Amino acid sequence: MKSRSQSVQESLPPEGKFGVAAKPRASMRRGTITDWLGRLTFSGRNLGRLLPFGAQGKGHAFVPTAPALIELADALLSVRGEASGVAIATSLLQLYEDADIAVKKEFFVSLATRFNPDEQTLIECWDQYRAKGSVALPALARAVEPPRQELFRRLNLAPNGTAALVRMRADLLSIMTREAPSLDMVDWDLNHLLQSWFNRGFLTMRSIDWSSPASLLERIIRYEAVHDIKSWSDLRGRLDPEDRRCYAFFHPGMVDEPLIFVEVALTTDMPDSIQAVLDPDRPMLAAADATTATFYSISNCQPGLRGISFGHFLIKQVAADLKRELPNLDCFVTLSPVPGLMNWLDKAMTDPVDRARLEPLRLSDQPDESDADEMRAFLLRHAANYFLEAKDASGRPRDPVARFHLGNGARLERMNWHGDVSDKGLKQSAGLMVNYLYDLSLIEKHHEAYANRGEIATGTPFRKAARAFATDEQRQDN
Repeated sequence: MKSRSQSVQESLPPEGKFGVAAKPRASMRRGTITDWLGRLTFSGRNLGRLLPFGAQGKGHAFVPTAPALIELADALLSVRGEASGVAIATSLLQLYEDADIAVKKEFFVSLATRFNPDEQTLIECWDQYRAKGSVALPALARAVEPPRQELFRRLNLAPNGTAALVRMRADLLSIMTREAPSLDMVDWDLNHLLQSWFNRGFLTMRSIDWSSPASLLERIIRYEAVHDIKSWSDLRGRLDPEDRRCYAFFHPGMVDEPLIFVEVALTTDMPDSIQAVLDPDRPMLAAADATTATFYSISNCQPGLRGISFGHFLIKQVAADLKRELPNLDCFVTLSPVPGLMNWLDKAMTDPVDRARLEPLRLSDQPDESDADEMRAFLLRHAANYFLEAKDASGRPRDPVARFHLGNGARLERMNWHGDVSDKGLKQSAGLMVNYLYDLSLIEKHHEAYANRGEIATGTPFRKAARAFATDEQRQDN
C-alpha cells in the first residue's frame, strides 16, 4: 500500500516538483489550485472533492468548511515533499482566508482537540526519561510537541505564509473572547512560534518620511492608534518637517507591513500637551537646535502579534540613533496617554461628592477659572494615587502604558493637566497626559528595580505634584 507521501508525490503534475503547481502565484485563481488538488490523493481519497466548485467547473460558488480545512491540514502533515507541501499549505491558507468566522472557530476547536500529542507515546517517553535521564530527553521533547506546531511551521512555507499566520492569530484572539471552548493551547503553540520568528534579531528598523511609498503611508494612517491622523495633510505635518521623525520595525516575512512605529517630535523642552506638538502653525525648529526628543505616539500595527513586545527595542534604538545623528539631544521623553484613569476612578470613587466631580472632568476642556484649580488638584491627587498604588492582578501598575514604559526602564517624570483635550483624551483620562523620561544612563538600573522589586522610579516634578495635591491624611501616611 502506498504511503500518503508517495500518493501525493506521484500525483504531482509533469512540470516537476518546482513548477507552477509547486509554487502557486498569489494571483492564481481558485480553479487552477482546484485542478491541481483534483489530481492529489490522500488516504485513497481525492482532495479535489474538498473544493466542490472545482469539481463542478470553474466559477461555481464555494463556501469553505472546517472539515475541508482539517483534511487539508492532515494532508499537509503527511507529505514529505517540499513542493507538494507548499502547494497544500497555499491552498489551506487560501480556503481559510475565504472562510467565515464560524468556520474558523470550528477549525480552531478541531486543532485544539485533534492535534494534541499522542498520550501513549508521551507516557512511554516519560518512563524512558525517568529510567535513562537526559539521554532520553530528545525523544521526550519530540513527544511533548503537539502536531499543530508542525502544522503552523509548514503553513509558514506558503508564499506570504508568515503574514497569513499573523492574521490567523488575530482571528484566534478575537474568537477566544467570545466564550469559545478552550483554545488556550492553540494560541500558546502559535504564539510560541511567532515569538521565535519575530525575535529582535530578525527585525529591521526603517525611517518613514513623506517620500516613503504611498502604500506604506496609507498603513501609517490606518494603524495610528494613539492620535488619529485626520488627513494626508495631517500626516505630512508629522513626517515632512525637519523637527519630526517616524521609525518602524519590519520583518523579512512581511516586508511592506510595519509591526510597530513611533512618532518623534524634536523640541527644545519637554512638551506638556499634544495640542502644542501637533499644532500645524507651530514655529519650525532646525533639527540641530533640538535638545529634546519626544516619543508622542507608539502604535502596534498587528493584532496577531499581541503579547510580543517590540516597543522597548524600538525606543532604545531610536534614542541611540538620534543621539548619534544629533549630539545636542540630551533629553528623551514620552508624551503619553493615561488610558485607564477614568475607568479606574469610576470604580474607585465611592463618596457621592467625589463621584459628582468626575463627569465635569470628562466634559470640560476649558473649565471656568474659578473651578479649574479645584478640578486640577482633585485630578492630580487621584492620578498620583493611580500611578503609585493601583495594581493589576499580578501586582504591577494598573495602567498599561505605565507598565510598558516603567518596564522599559523609564521614570514617571511629570503629570500634565489638560495635555490632551480631544474627546478621546477627556473620556479616558480627563485630558491628563504624562511624561516618562528615558535617562540613557539609568535605564538598566530603573528596569532592574522595577522588574525585581516593583519599584516605580519617579522624577522631581511628579513627586512635587503628588505632594502638593495630597490630602493631609495622605501626607501623614507618607
